[in-house]
Amino acid sequence: MALATAAPITAMTGNLPVIVGGGNGAHAPAGFLFVMLVLIVFTVGYVAMARHITTAGAFYGFVSHGLGRVVGMASGLLAVLAYVVFEASIVGIFAYFAQQAVDAQFGLDLPWQVYALLMLAITAVLSYFDLEVASKVLGVFLVGEVVMLGLLAGAVLAHGGGPHGLELSSLNPTGAFAGVNAGVGLFFCFWSWIGFESTAMYGEESRNPKRIIPRATLLAVVVLGVLYTFVAWMVLAGNGSEKALGTAVSANPLDLFLDPARQYLGSWAVTAFQWLMVTSAFACGMAFHQCASRYLYAIGREGFLHPALGRTHPRHGSPYVASFTQTGIALAVVGSFWAAGQDPYVSLYTLTAILGTLALLVVQTLCSFSVIVYFRRHHPGSRHWFRTFTAPLLGGLGMLAAIALLMINLDTAAGAASKIFFFKLIPWIVAAVFLGGIALALYMRAKHPAKYEVMGRLVVENAQERSDDDEPVPAQA
Repeated sequence: MALATAAPITAMTGNLPVIVGGGNGAHAPAGFLFVMLVLIVFTVGYVAMARHITTAGAFYGFVSHGLGRVVGMASGLLAVLAYVVFEASIVGIFAYFAQQAVDAQFGLDLPWQVYALLMLAITAVLSYFDLEVASKVLGVFLVGEVVMLGLLAGAVLAHGGGPHGLELSSLNPTGAFAGVNAGVGLFFCFWSWIGFESTAMYGEESRNPKRIIPRATLLAVVVLGVLYTFVAWMVLAGNGSEKALGTAVSANPLDLFLDPARQYLGSWAVTAFQWLMVTSAFACGMAFHQCASRYLYAIGREGFLHPALGRTHPRHGSPYVASFTQTGIALAVVGSFWAAGQDPYVSLYTLTAILGTLALLVVQTLCSFSVIVYFRRHHPGSRHWFRTFTAPLLGGLGMLAAIALLMINLDTAAGAASKIFFFKLIPWIVAAVFLGGIALALYMRAKHPAKYEVMGRLVVENAQERSDDDEPVPAQA
């Protein structure tokens, strides 16, 4: 689920042209290496927390236990905002990819809204069932896209690279900070990993969350990092760095992948890439839907928003009410961009992705610092100078740096969409949701102290939560 959320082929085809053309240039692989190291350090503290707290709220629960219920609720609402808009964002790029693929393969030019509504409907149906159903569907798509990326990169490597060989200089670590817009490149590298942290929210539905979740999270970070770095390196080498820089800023930036695919694998690979971009986007959007549903569920079962959100299906164990609610929200977001006559890729995908990424980076920063505070107060036997202090401290500082990079390069990251009024609202939306969470928590503390006491503190100690009869309990220090 976490790997599908990151959507490797969508991350590569959607982000690498931007990183090469407007960020780190020929040093894009070095950018991926640097971000992988930052995220590994962040993950060390994150999984230390996951070993003690199992909750569908993930960040919401972690921050609440570490920095307190007030900041926890603010973080929880920010996480809800992020995952809610991420699904709408991916619906936009799915509709764009599907429209392009169907037109190219069948000559059928349908409006993008048809594909958007189709994706929302299928996602709603699949998410109604057990998580295993969704994970099996996404697993098939994930294998396909990883195999395709591996075939392309492997073919280039087998040929000894492109016109200038393997160009090992693109892996030079100092290249991560090369170029006038290196900040833009590093931001899009960070965006390529969004979703890896979603492992923690599936703890309640896994067999042995204390063991499985930490391993899955670290594995997701490392696997994605190795894959992204290797593919970016081979794509640059296959094109030749000079040609790659030109292609990345051309009218057809996807040729960065399609040209070497055609040259080293054959025309069939171009067709495969076009369809895998569609299935990858679908897998990514569905995985984000699962994330958003579980955050709505976690807050709903504590009695905030509407208590019906906290229901699980008696047979499938899925948070089906929260899932259908998320479908309605995503439909509203997509519909608003549709009504405004905006482009599904340039506007819907880009702007909601920036909004969600900014919100999630703030939450990840708070989560890092909450690890330090939590282990200073609890579980003295689990304290460690690196795992529970140095790593989360460095991870939090790294996330702060990523936020700074995003804010400094916000106009460049948005591109043509920076002229849209919604773009100007993005920082204010994040601030409003965070302050709204603080206000809600303070209100609950003053007026409903019993509910305030369980805010962000419900954890499930059993292996799986399957029905409403398996009630979570407040965590004990």
